[in-house]
Amino acid sequence: MTDKSNTLNHASIGSWAKRCYLAGRTAMEAMLRPYDLGATQWYVLHQLIHEGPTMQRDLVRTLQVERATLSAIISVLVRKGLVEQVPDRVDQRQKLLRVTAAGAALWEELPDLTVIHDVAFKDMDEAAIATTVQILKAATERLEKFMNRS
Repeated sequence: MTDKSNTLNHASIGSWAKRCYLAGRTAMEAMLRPYDLGATQWYVLHQLIHEGPTMQRDLVRTLQVERATLSAIISVLVRKGLVEQVPDRVDQRQKLLRVTAAGAALWEELPDLTVIHDVAFKDMDEAAIATTVQILKAATERLEKFMNRS
């Protein structure tokens, strides 16, 4: 019988991609904590600030979160007065999300999170970073295609 724990390679690209993601997410959450904002809340505000009003169902795909998770996050943002939900004119069951004046004001106060990228990738070879992005993108697309086949 094979020992499955020995088949996991903790130095694998997947392991390091996950660790890097988690370290970046931890840094992001620490920087947002003083503003009583979580990472996914920040992503919602980022979308609404930079792309404008967005259908809630579209954010499920954009942010790659479960519908119930996004609904809870949107409810918190609405309760905080940062986002408003407006019924769609065509389909009243669908919700259009817009940032409020308070949400836009908070956005202006938030720290610049590009510092996380700068710390992580400072002095690294741009070509190596581009290659890494290509590899992770291709691997992700292959895995998504594989899972959709099943």
